[in-house]
Amino acid sequence: MRTSTAHRAIGEVLQIAGSSSRAVLDPQRLAECAREADPSVQLAGLVGSQIKVRVGQIWLLASVRTQTLDRATGEIIAEIDFLGEGQEEKLTGRIRNFTRGITHYPVPGAEVFAATNADLAQVYASDGRSNIQIGKVFPTKDIRAGLYIDAMLGKHFALLGSTGTGKSTSAALILHRIVESAPEGHIMMVDPHGEYSAAFRGTGQILDVGNLKVPYWLMNFEEHCEVFITNEGTDRQADMDILSKCLLKARSKNRMAEQMSRLTVDSPIPYLLSDLTNAIQDEMGKLDKATNTAPFLRVKTKIDEIKADPRYQFMFSGMLVADTMSEVIMRLFRMPSNGKPISIIDVSGVPSEITSTVVAMLSRMVFDFAIWGRDEKTRPILLVCEEAHRYVPNEKNADKSSVGRILSRIAKEGRKYGISLGLITQRPSDLAEGVLSQCGTILSMRLNNERDQDFVKAAMPEGARGFLDTIPALRNRECIVCGEGTAIPMRVTFDDLEERKRPASEDPSFSELWNESGGEEEAVERIVTRWRAQHR
Repeated sequence: MRTSTAHRAIGEVLQIAGSSSRAVLDPQRLAECAREADPSVQLAGLVGSQIKVRVGQIWLLASVRTQTLDRATGEIIAEIDFLGEGQEEKLTGRIRNFTRGITHYPVPGAEVFAATNADLAQVYASDGRSNIQIGKVFPTKDIRAGLYIDAMLGKHFALLGSTGTGKSTSAALILHRIVESAPEGHIMMVDPHGEYSAAFRGTGQILDVGNLKVPYWLMNFEEHCEVFITNEGTDRQADMDILSKCLLKARSKNRMAEQMSRLTVDSPIPYLLSDLTNAIQDEMGKLDKATNTAPFLRVKTKIDEIKADPRYQFMFSGMLVADTMSEVIMRLFRMPSNGKPISIIDVSGVPSEITSTVVAMLSRMVFDFAIWGRDEKTRPILLVCEEAHRYVPNEKNADKSSVGRILSRIAKEGRKYGISLGLITQRPSDLAEGVLSQCGTILSMRLNNERDQDFVKAAMPEGARGFLDTIPALRNRECIVCGEGTAIPMRVTFDDLEERKRPASEDPSFSELWNESGGEEEAVERIVTRWRAQHR
């Protein structure tokens, strides 16, 4: 049913252009709308709100991007972006059968109306595709915000937001909703701070340095070089040549290698580290006195160092030589899921010098598995990367590590092979150029940095501009969603997540904790014990 004034025009179209048009709005009508009970009508004509324009029997939906006062007439000039169109329902006058995109543009002088709650309910209603509900559409109180799973995951997604905006909790909410709708899914999340273990104890497999057990021989040659070679410049090439030759020798000692027609340094064939160091020793023994033995000693010493370092046990323990490749893949990718479709890879305990190599190795395994499984009816895999700017940095921050290359490749080619990439970051401007634009769905929470705001605006579609201008003004747990995963751009207030499903990312309360006393000595003792044992 119509409200008392919503059926009256609030202005008219002034100018039509392909991407952005202009309308003139009547301030008196906007003041009348502000007194309406319907929350959507209340905001009619304001920046970020939706309005509708009639063209024959069709309603066009538009979003208001800017407002300017024309002092000569007292009218308000608004820039508007058209979002989509739907038919007019004869009895109620509201929009139905809404679709994204415009086929009929209005002419200047066409009347502009407030979009009502009933209109928006039709616009945001699911079109029957599989979807997850994550919150409420702003400014309504009852319209649910849905994300189309296949469209969102099929073309990657990114969740952006400054620290303290509720980004981790929102990421957990989205993943919980996906897991609930797809209990036999295959999701792998790289968690650099150990925040998400608490959120997915019931529905996920938690893997950290204590139980990760990823064998070193699964690394390809590039990853071996990152771990075993520390030199730069011309010396690095000499070390790489030695490692390449000796690694191939070590891999070829395995019986499996005999059945291979083509064995390469990248083939994931188990080998013993002692075979690798022996091969280096043998090659060094063949040298004449005049040849420099330094590169051989450098590589061998580094391998011996890592083998003896207890921090690297999760990768370089002697127990990891058996062929466990299938078991590792099934555990990491949750195949079968056994009621726990998500694996949380907590890399916070991994030595910082090889963290990016471990993430590169896990990401590459997802990619290689998908490539070599093309002929099988393999199930798609979702790879979620928290703090993505650390792993896919832009050129200014690039450290030439393999993780940036593999994640960029997944962003560009992954969807052909059934890999979906979810990037979570607080610094989108530090991401590699082009990676964000590969994300078909972008969920942007508040961004305080102007560079980040500009970067996100450049990556988002034209029609979302009116919404984008509100990014600095978003409240906590609010976001702008646009792209493939939603019917049209929308501002969403996320649902509350139950305490037990939240990540351990709450900021400490200084005012509370600094007014409490007692138990400090015992706490320090416990912390020192864990610190020394290097285990949480």
